[in-house]
Amino acid sequence: MRTLYRTYGGELYGFALNALGDRGLAEEVVQDVFTRVWRHAESFDPGRASFRTWLYGIARNAIIDLKRRGAVRPALATRTDELDEGVSDDSVERALLGWQVSSALARLTPEHREVIRLAHFQGMRLREIAEQTGLPLGTVKSRISYALRGLRLALEEMGVEP
Repeated sequence: MRTLYRTYGGELYGFALNALGDRGLAEEVVQDVFTRVWRHAESFDPGRASFRTWLYGIARNAIIDLKRRGAVRPALATRTDELDEGVSDDSVERALLGWQVSSALARLTPEHREVIRLAHFQGMRLREIAEQTGLPLGTVKSRISYALRGLRLALEEMGVEP
């Protein structure tokens, strides 16, 4: 599961963020997708679709489910004093990790930052990135590869296990 999450987690997050427009909800969808994969792994049939296609189908269904739940239950109003009570170790840890990733991204070249942002945070496919940036597809692929390698090294230097 760790390998699957490392391979697909970022792009699924970008896909969910693009569909929902909310970082917290996108994180919830990614967690839900991997929980569903864990629970229903036996339902994957490579004769019907690739793993990536199956995974995105699960993500699409999770996004639809989340939107339906939101339509049925209106959002709760929060007061600032309630927000202070809701701070947990998990939210602090998530915020710290977000800061570390932002710091690691800042160490990349602008070109590498751009392809990471488009691919992993906006959920764009390689061809879409090539079309938007006007770069050849091979250049986009190599920039993403080098950017991910640079990001991994920056995180390791900061003591974060990527």
